[in-house]
Amino acid sequence: MTSTTPDATVRNTESAGTPHTLPPAAGTPRRHAARHFLRHFAEMTIAMVVGMLLLGPVWEVLATTLGAATGLALPEVLDRPDVGALVMAGNMTLGMAVWMRHRAHRWAPVAEMGAAMYLPFLLFLPPYWLGAVSGEFLMTAGHVLMLPAMLLAMFRRLDEYSGGHRGAAPAAAHAAVPGGGTPRRVVGLLKRRWPTWLALMVTIDNWADPLVLDAWVMLILPVGYLVIGTVRRQFGDRRILAVQLGGLAGYLLLVGAALVVPDDLGRYLVGFGWLAHSVWDFAHHRANRVVPRGFSEWCAVVDAVIGITILFLA
Repeated sequence: MTSTTPDATVRNTESAGTPHTLPPAAGTPRRHAARHFLRHFAEMTIAMVVGMLLLGPVWEVLATTLGAATGLALPEVLDRPDVGALVMAGNMTLGMAVWMRHRAHRWAPVAEMGAAMYLPFLLFLPPYWLGAVSGEFLMTAGHVLMLPAMLLAMFRRLDEYSGGHRGAAPAAAHAAVPGGGTPRRVVGLLKRRWPTWLALMVTIDNWADPLVLDAWVMLILPVGYLVIGTVRRQFGDRRILAVQLGGLAGYLLLVGAALVVPDDLGRYLVGFGWLAHSVWDFAHHRANRVVPRGFSEWCAVVDAVIGITILFLA
C-alpha cells in the first residue's frame, strides 16, 4: 500500500499544470461558486483601480522630471489619448497582476487578464488614428468594454474563479509549495504598512501638481505632536516634553527665517523643514513615543512627499 504525503500531493498538482486553486467540492452549492466568482471579480477590479490611482501620478512626475532634464515634451506625450489609454491599461494590469499572484494564480491567467485590459483600447486605436472617433470616445469605450473582457477571461477558466484559491488553503499546504511564502510576505507587508499606503493616497495630488506651502504651515508639525502627546498623557517625563518644546522653538526660527530671506531661498528652507520633520517622525516611530506608531509612519511619508515636491519646485 502506497501512502502520499501532503508535500507530494502539492508537488504532483504543480507538475500536472493544474490551476493554483481549490476547485469546489462535489456538494458545493452553486451559490457558493457564484459567490467565489463575484468575489474574485470584485477583488481584481479593486486592485485594478488601486494600480491606476497609485501609478498614474508616478508617470506624470517621471514625465515632468525627464522632460525638464532632456528638453523633450514628455508631459504632452502623456496627454495624448492613445498614449494615456495604454499607460492607464498598464497601470491597471500591474495592480491586478500583483493581486492575482497573491491569490496564487498562474502566469497564464494573469496574462489573460492583462490582455483584457489592453484589447478594448487596442480595438479603438485604429479608428482614433483615422479620425473616426474622438479621444474621449476611445477612453470611454475602452473602460466600458474592459469589464466584459474580464468576465470573458474568467468564464474561460470558470473552475479557477469559482473555487477557493490555494492562498486560502491551510498554512501547512501553502508553505509546502516552493515560493509560496512570497505572496504571503507581500500581503503581510501591505497590512503592516497600511499608514504608508494611506499617506501615499493622500499625497497623490502633490505628485501630479506640486505646491509650495506657506512657511507658517510648518508650525502644524510640532504643534500637532504637542497636542497629541498631551491628549495621550505622554509628557509625564519632563525630558520628553522638553524635546517637543525644543522642536517647536526650532520650527519657529525656521519659519521666521523662511519669511525674511528671498523667496527662492525660502522655498528651500520650507522644503527642508518638511523633510526634517519626516526624520523626526521616523525617530518617534522607532521609539514608539508621544504619538501612535501608525500616525508617525503616516506623517513621515506625508512630510517626505511634501518636502520633496517643494524642493522639486524650488
